[in-house]
Order: sequence, then structure tokens, then C-alpha cells
Amino acid sequence: MGKLYFVRHGETVWNAENKICGATDSPLTQLGIEQARDLGKAAVEQGIQADLILYSPLSRAKDTAQQIADMTGTPMRAEPRLVEQNFGRYEGTPRNSEEFQLARQQFALGYGGETSLRLAQRIYNLLDELTADPEHVYMLVAHNGIARCVNTYFFEMTNEEYAYFRLKNCEIRRYDF
Repeated sequence: MGKLYFVRHGETVWNAENKICGATDSPLTQLGIEQARDLGKAAVEQGIQADLILYSPLSRAKDTAQQIADMTGTPMRAEPRLVEQNFGRYEGTPRNSEEFQLARQQFALGYGGETSLRLAQRIYNLLDELTADPEHVYMLVAHNGIARCVNTYFFEMTNEEYAYFRLKNCEIRRYDF
């Protein structure tokens, strides 16, 4: 049986300001760096081991992955398909706006960015490749939008569950396949 770990990056400047980051490269805060370090320490203490860390090329995911790799000694590589969904005109706007809450439930609309359906296509293609090799354990370090897609790959979710699925910063999830 194979397994995959998914980690959401540490807190960013825009997370702290309650803004939608999306494909915009918002850096980690000092708290985000500390969260990543703590996660790396916890991974060692809990015996979480991966053969490779694949991370989104956005700095918040790369910097989180680097902290984990430094603690665990796991090699890491950028994976372009893990970049966060581009939320178009909503990037940099308040995360809890009523307009955005309604718009994000429309999976075929891209609001000037990327549709949820296109996002799922690229993430499912990546997961198909990774799960075809149950001999290796991967850790993916990416974003909450990516976390939603990964979760739907392994578990069924309603549209509403998908729209409101959220991992905390530096939360880790294990998926068996």
C-alpha cells in the first residue's frame, strides 16, 4: 500500500491580512516560518518519512518545504502542477467576501483566472502518476486550493464540502492508496 502526505504551507502575509493569495506570491510571515520548522520537527518525532518532497514553485510552499527538508533530510523538487489556483479578479481581495464565497462554488468559471475544473485536471494527472508507484512515499507541499483537489481524489465530497474544505497552515494529511 502506498501513501502520500499533503502539507499546506505556513502562514503568509496575505493569510494574516485575510486576503486571497491564489497564484500571487505572498511570502511567509515569521509565524509561517516557525510553523514550518515546527512541522519539520514533528515529522521527525512522529517518524513521518517520505522519499521525495514535491512543492509548489510559489515561495510560501518552497520555503515551507525547505524547512521540512532541512529537518528530515528528505530531498525536494519543485512541481509546477502544484501551483495554487489563479483566482483572477479575486486575488488580493477579502477571503470572506460574500461575492467570492458564491463565486467559488461555480466550478466552470475562472473569474479571469483558472476554473476549478482545470485545477482538478492538472492535480488529478499528477496524482495518477504518483499513485501508480505505491513503492514511493511522497510529501506534497502546496496550497489550500490544491488540498481540496487532493482530498476529492481520495474521498467523495459534495460541492459545498469542496468549496469550504480548508486545511490550517502547516497542517499535514496522510492519504493511503
